[in-house]
Amino acid sequence: MATQGEWKIPAQAQPRPADYGYDLDRALSSVLALSARVPESAFTAETLGTERAGNGVVIREDGLVLTVGYLITEAESVWLTTREGRSVQGHVLGFDAATGFGLVQALGELGVPALPLGRSAELKTGDRAVVAGAGGRQRCVAVEVVARQEFAGYWEYVLDEALFTAPAHPHWGGTALIGAQGELLGIGSLQLQQGGSSGGRPINMVVPIDLLPPILDDLATRGRANRPPRPWLGLYATESEEGIVVMGLADGGPAETGGLRSGDVIEAVAGEPIPDLAALFRSIWALGEAGVRVPLTVRRDGRSVKLALVSADRERFLRTPSLH
Repeated sequence: MATQGEWKIPAQAQPRPADYGYDLDRALSSVLALSARVPESAFTAETLGTERAGNGVVIREDGLVLTVGYLITEAESVWLTTREGRSVQGHVLGFDAATGFGLVQALGELGVPALPLGRSAELKTGDRAVVAGAGGRQRCVAVEVVARQEFAGYWEYVLDEALFTAPAHPHWGGTALIGAQGELLGIGSLQLQQGGSSGGRPINMVVPIDLLPPILDDLATRGRANRPPRPWLGLYATESEEGIVVMGLADGGPAETGGLRSGDVIEAVAGEPIPDLAALFRSIWALGEAGVRVPLTVRRDGRSVKLALVSADRERFLRTPSLH
């Protein structure tokens, strides 16, 4: 993970207070540096690392902090640091795999304002905004919304309409997408290439804030959203010219124990052809709750193979935060 001192944003890409109709510096003070330590025995330690660093945003005056979930999943310790250098320990409240949001409660006084939640549905392609990392204007990028569209992640993740911004923030995890009124419109999740991996420009994928209010109370009090858990297989897949190819398998996950192999090409779910990655995951989720059997047809070594995997609740494989 990059540390706060390893990256710089060019001055011409930084936001200028005169360009905004709100107190930019006050809004930026709500963005914190976040660092997390995860046990080596954690399920996600191998894929996400044991030391994670990024950003978080204060969204409530009592020190409730919103971030991207992969930074804090299975964390045994979390520290939050303000722009002025004040560090406060945090307690992981919850993580929602469906949206990608994570919540942390500051265990001490942060002394910074909360950033109000806006309405990401009102954001249009071409609108200007700020992607803010911890540390003030020097850690922020004045951006444009370049797309609003479906996003499918190889780790069994789909957003119906993700936000995409450019230029890209170099330390994007947990950044705040701040709108024209100084409101929080999303949380930074990924850096991607617009226009393909060769010759494309880097952009950020942002999780829209409108996904938060329906689950916020449950996430803060129960550690997870109050909805049936989706069936999870523990596979990593990608789209290629061959079709949907399995790139890897989670150790001990349903896909591995059920006989799926890296290199398999997934052709159908429950007999229905699968055109793309989003359709694959949605077809699995449509079969029922976690624990449902998932019939797959795969192409392996030139022949068709039928498998019946027993799905699981992803969260049962994770260390869960202890709730106060």
